Amino acid sequence: MPDRSDTRPELTLTLDKDGVIQNVVRAKSLAKEPLDAWLGRRWGEMMEPAIDDGALQKIEDVRLRGDSSCFQVRQRFPSGRELAMEYTTFSLGKKAGFVAIGRSLEAISELQSRLQLAQEARERDYWKMREIETRYRTLFDATSEAVALVGVSDLRVVEANLCATKNLDLAPGAPFLARLDERDRRVLDEMLAKTREEGRAPGVVLRATPFGQLWSLRASLMNAESGALYLCQLAPMRDQGPAADKADGFSMRTFVDRMPDAFVVVDRDGVVQAANDAFLDLVQIGSEAAAIGRKLTRWLSNPGADANLVIALVQKHGDVRRFQTAIDGELGQSTGVEISAIGDDASQPSYFGLLIRDSGHRRATAEAPPRAVDNASVAVDDFDNRTLEQIVKMTTETIERKAIARALERFRGNRTVAARHLGLSRQSLHAKLKKYKRE
Repeated sequence: MPDRSDTRPELTLTLDKDGVIQNVVRAKSLAKEPLDAWLGRRWGEMMEPAIDDGALQKIEDVRLRGDSSCFQVRQRFPSGRELAMEYTTFSLGKKAGFVAIGRSLEAISELQSRLQLAQEARERDYWKMREIETRYRTLFDATSEAVALVGVSDLRVVEANLCATKNLDLAPGAPFLARLDERDRRVLDEMLAKTREEGRAPGVVLRATPFGQLWSLRASLMNAESGALYLCQLAPMRDQGPAADKADGFSMRTFVDRMPDAFVVVDRDGVVQAANDAFLDLVQIGSEAAAIGRKLTRWLSNPGADANLVIALVQKHGDVRRFQTAIDGELGQSTGVEISAIGDDASQPSYFGLLIRDSGHRRATAEAPPRAVDNASVAVDDFDNRTLEQIVKMTTETIERKAIARALERFRGNRTVAARHLGLSRQSLHAKLKKYKRE
């Protein structure tokens, strides 16, 4: 059971009909006071000499007529100590006397002081939070980037600054980037999945407006009282107005994706932001999402002719023309290439576009199909001690290898066209090539 001694009154006095103290019950706080000296004495004599007439009248009223009352006095104790007290009196009957219950006003005064201090501290904290919020809102709206807080659970905007609201329609409560096409939506979903796993993810480039304007997006994970949030920062790509991306209804991205030569966009650190299918074929990767966020030096790293040198030359001279180097693919293929590159700004580029043309010099061709054979047959000796199912599987794989080899040879290593010719998706062809390389 909890200790309730602090709720008990400091004094309980039992008095006879003449106001003479018959019994005293004290609290622990008055244990050292010799209150037995009060017994047999009139209660009024124990109070401060300057007791007011109103308090005396109330004592007389309860003594003579049994009227209950409540009043405050300064109680004087035998030790000389005086204490502000509040007494409540009630009658036990005209002949039986009455009872007076006294509580110290100092405890109440202390509690009131503490309450007042707590209220003042709370008000100071409130105004301090208001000041912090004002500074936060000022900085939030002053940045040139679009910034939005997005709920992890429903991908709806929780808060957005003026730039995000004005340029991207990211008002609180609205879905985040609802106008993305299917390709950009996949890129966004993969980037957010990585953010949930690692707390942040490399930036990506998306067409975030109805006009197809390119925006770079960075995201990080943060925890709030209402739940986990994405902190999304979006910046427009320079010189990317509506006319730069669309002309007479034709999407520039469509032309870039269908180019026979590889094209890739990287930032100042050489991190891939966008790439077309020809580039993915060149570096032997199955999807653009797998390339975005990785450094171009992974594939363009020849000493003295790597991606960093290309970026440095563009920053120094404004562009690069027919730069000779080699690209190393994920499956081991090394291809001689010519690179032409330019930045998005003539003086201080933030992004770089590289047009990469296969110069026809290939080395260590892992892309060249594995173990091409002259015909679809398998040596009879290979059938010994094998089941019919194993023999059929071996024969099928041999035919498949030969078909892939001929398609790649016919289309000069272009996996996108070869996959279409074979009736496969490019990802399926990529998976088969990896499988046969391991064998």
